[in-house]
Formats: sequence, C-alpha cells, structure tokens
Amino acid sequence: MNRRIAVRLLHVLLAISIAFCVVELRLAWIQLRAGREQPAAPALERSAALQRADNLELDTGRAQFLDRGGAFLTGETVRALAAFPSGGMPRGSEEEIGKLAAILKQDKGKLEAWLNGLRAADVWRGKDGKRAYALTDAQAKEAGQLRLTGVMVLPYRNRYPTSDSLSALHAIGYVSQNPERMKALYGDALSKRKLRLRDSIGGAGLELSLDRWIQGVGRTEAIVVTDAARRPLQGLGLRVQAPDNPHYPLQVKTTIDSRIQQAAQAVMEKHGIRQGAVVVLDAGNADVLAMLSYPAYDPTRIGEKGSDERNHALIAVPPGSVFKTVTLAAALEAGVTNLSERFRCQGHYGRYGLKCWREEGHGVLTLEQAYAESCNVVFAALAERLHPAMLQKTADRLGLGRQIGWHADSFLNGGALRLLPEEEAGTIFKNVEAGKDGGVRTGTGIGQRDVRITPLQAANLAVTLLHEGQVLAPRIVSELRYADGGLLAALPTQASPSAYGTIKAKTASILRHAMRSVVLEGTAEHSLAGEEWPLAGKSGTAELGDSASSHNDHWFVGYGPAEGKARYAVAVLIENQPAGARNRASELFGEIMDRLREPKDKRDASKV
Repeated sequence: MNRRIAVRLLHVLLAISIAFCVVELRLAWIQLRAGREQPAAPALERSAALQRADNLELDTGRAQFLDRGGAFLTGETVRALAAFPSGGMPRGSEEEIGKLAAILKQDKGKLEAWLNGLRAADVWRGKDGKRAYALTDAQAKEAGQLRLTGVMVLPYRNRYPTSDSLSALHAIGYVSQNPERMKALYGDALSKRKLRLRDSIGGAGLELSLDRWIQGVGRTEAIVVTDAARRPLQGLGLRVQAPDNPHYPLQVKTTIDSRIQQAAQAVMEKHGIRQGAVVVLDAGNADVLAMLSYPAYDPTRIGEKGSDERNHALIAVPPGSVFKTVTLAAALEAGVTNLSERFRCQGHYGRYGLKCWREEGHGVLTLEQAYAESCNVVFAALAERLHPAMLQKTADRLGLGRQIGWHADSFLNGGALRLLPEEEAGTIFKNVEAGKDGGVRTGTGIGQRDVRITPLQAANLAVTLLHEGQVLAPRIVSELRYADGGLLAALPTQASPSAYGTIKAKTASILRHAMRSVVLEGTAEHSLAGEEWPLAGKSGTAELGDSASSHNDHWFVGYGPAEGKARYAVAVLIENQPAGARNRASELFGEIMDRLREPKDKRDASKV
C-alpha cells in the first residue's frame, strides 16, 4: 500500500515538473521571439519616415536624341543647385546666403525669396526660368562647401540644351503635360504607377511619333527624408533612386548633321529670315541632314505668345514656278512637246487674266529657255495641252501631293510609325474635275491655284530626279539603341513608290539639264553662276492674297554639285515677302551650298 502511494506521488510530482518545464519553455520562446522582433519598431518608423519625403526629379528617363555623329541633341546634363523645403528650419546664416548669391551672381533678396517660398523641391533656373542653371566647376565646388540646410549640388538633366545653336530644330519636337492624352494612351501604365498624370509626353515631332518607345523605364530622383513638418531628418541624408536597368534610357540616332544644321541656320539668321524653312537632304539616300523652320521656338515655352511650334518644313504652301518642273515632266511624258519647241511670249496669255512676270514678254524662245526664264505664258500653254489627270499623276510620281516621309506599318510590335507626324500631303487640284476648267489648269501649271507642296517634298523632288525618277522616303532616324550600345531597331532607307509608277529616266535627265540651264542662263544666273560648285535648281515666286494685300513666298530648290556625283539636295523657302521684293531664295541657296562645300575642299587642300 505504501509502495502504491509512493508511486502515485512520484507520478504527480513528475507531471507537475513537466508542466513547469512546458511553461518555462513557452516563456523562453516568447522572450526569444520578442527579442528577435524587437528591431521591427525602428524599421516601421523608418518606413513611415520614408513616406514623408521630398522628391526631386533629376532625369525623366526618356530616351535621348543624337545627331548622325553621336553628339547629343537633347539631354544636357548640368550641375544644378537643388533646394528642398526646409520646414521652417533656418537654411543658414545671412552671411552664407549672401555667399551663395554671390556664387550664383544673383540678388541676395531674390535668392532668399526663392528658398523661403519653396513648396516642393526644385532647382535654381536660368534666365529663361525653365532650364536648370548650369553651374561651373568652381561654382559647384563653392556652393557645395556652404552646407546650407536642404541645399545641395546635384546632376540634373535639362531635356533641351540651353545653347541656341540648334534652336530651330522643330523636327525633334517637344514634350508637354497632357493628362487627357496620357489617360487615353497609357491607362495601363498609369494603373501600374509606371507613369503619373503630371508626367510629360511627346507633343510634336519625333518626341510625339516615337513616344511609346522612348518613355523609358523610370525616373531618377533625389529623395530627402523629412519629419511630419517637412524638416529634413538629420542622419538619413539624401538618397538618389534610379532604375536598375543598364539598357535604359534609349538613344535615338537621327540623320541630322549638326554642322550642316548650324550652317543653314547661320545663313538664315544672317539674312534676317523671320518665316520660312530650309531642308537639306543627302542626295544619295534622301536622309534629312538639316531641317530648319522659322520662326524659331523654345520647346520649354510651348503655347506662349510669339511661339510658333509649327514645322514650316512640313507645311504645304503654294510653290509658284517650282511646280513648272512637274508641268514640264508631264508634257514630256505625254509626248506633247520637247525642249526645242519654240513659243512666243508677249507678256500675257490672252485669257484667264494670266500674265508673265516680264511685262514686255520674252519674245520667241524655246521650251528649255522658257523653263530657265520661268515664263508663265509658255507653261500656261503647256498645261492646257494636258489632261488634269496627267498633271495629278505626274506630281504623284514625283512625290508631290502625298506624304513621302519614312514610315512603317508595324514597328517593334507597337503599331504604325510615321517619323514626321506633322507632314502634310499637299494638293495639286481640289479635285480632277475642277482641273478640266482651262483657267484652273493654267494656274496649276505655273504653281498657283490650289497647288500646295512642302519644303520637304521640294527638296526630295531634286533627289528623285537624281535617282532617275525613283522617289525615296526622307528618313530622319537611322536607329534606336540601348544605353549600353546594343541595337534595338534599325530603320533602313526605303523608297516611297507612287501608285502610278515612275517617270522615265530620260525625262529625269532632261529635267536635270533644264535645272542646270536655270543657273547658267536663267533666273538664277546672277546669284549662282559664279559659284565654285556647279549648281542646278529652280526658283519660284508664289503670289499670295488678293491685290489689296498681296505678298509672296520665295523658293529655290536645287542640288549640287551638278557635275559628277551630287551630294546635297536643298529647298529654301522664304515666306510672306512684300509683293515686288527681290527673290533672295537662290542667293541663300548658294550661300548654304558654299558652307557645305568648304569642309571637303579644306580636306582636299590638306592632302596636296
């Protein structure tokens, strides 16, 4: 009995001991777990702190545009003075603020007002108020040594450079904020927070046409952690956050030659041209080497008074006598004339109220001479011999009356791509039926009435003649590359064939000969015959408006050198000139060609 009681007592004691062990182990486990999780509180605090931060976008991550030689046309990285809201904390002493103002060469009061008025992080901007002010090495060093609260020097990318050397480059276009369009095009990216409604998207030019491919994969931002009052937290400092992707941002290599662009711009500005365009194409493949449009504009000041974002190189306007090239081609193709046919010009056509620019008339002259002298009477007579459909189809065969710029029906699985989205097709007749009227047809034959072409089409007309009638598609982008140099997409040269085929090679040869006659013995003899490069082309004066408010557009379209292998095809348009003013377009054409010729001649001279 005693033995049985003792065993039971032993079992009870053992059970109690086990229970105590379980409790102790449980307590120990809780303490251990609590000890391990204890650092979670500061982590949560840090997470909350990160949610109270001021962000400054340093780079949008958007692709950069390069010229054909690899020089950047966009994306100028500068050292910028960045400032974050101080939450009421003093920036520094009055002396230090004064030193910063002296470094920036700015008024101390103006700088102080800017710093105190910040509601969001920003950079000190230059005189235009748009681009970040570029600090010199010395300025950046001195400003960085001041250690003002919330003020620092950071690398910042201005989308569009401060230099005005390429200020007329409308072809690149611009970016702007457009929330409605952003929602329509990028709803999925917005829902995934890859984009924000306030982000800029392409608004014109290549920025617009390539927008879906060059958006990038994220922004580079400077982040300053603050407390609830937006005071920078000491110790947490500045953090720069950027996408971890070596392929981005992309690089878009254009066909633009900056030297040629600058040369053409210098000529236009030398002559004070306020409205017009210049297009320079590579005569070998129709690549766009330069494209200028005036008035020039600032892509950071879109919509402001006096700004003209339209690309005049892509706007269709009356070509005047430049269109006589088409009339001559149509007549030759139809077999209704030849260059030796003789005509008589007495200064007026005798009907439709059509007159020649030379009031006394040209007298008796051949068709070749009529083209060189740009005789309205002769070309009105030729136009009446032609069915309007023949003029329409010949223009189409020469790349007029339709869009000719480089395009693809499908590009990188992102749909159709037209590189120059603002390119206008132009017109020949409002409709062919209207062209059956003799007055309409004669006016069309001399480039008036409803005829509209673009400077791009005009320059490409010269390229077409140099290629025996084959129309090439002007290309302004050659490839898209990743940031690490890998090729994303190549944009090969392409033709822009007409549904009506091509003109005969013989016709193209006759037209080139006729354009050379314009320079040797025609309307451009005085301005171009003495040029060192042999040149060829056609002038044009388009009459605009009624008699009470008439003004003219002046044209010259040509190529050079006219002997041997041609290198450049150029169209010059000077718009809205007073009626009766001298046509200076051929003079500007000659000066541009002079500047394009010089580098090669200098290289040749150095080899002698």
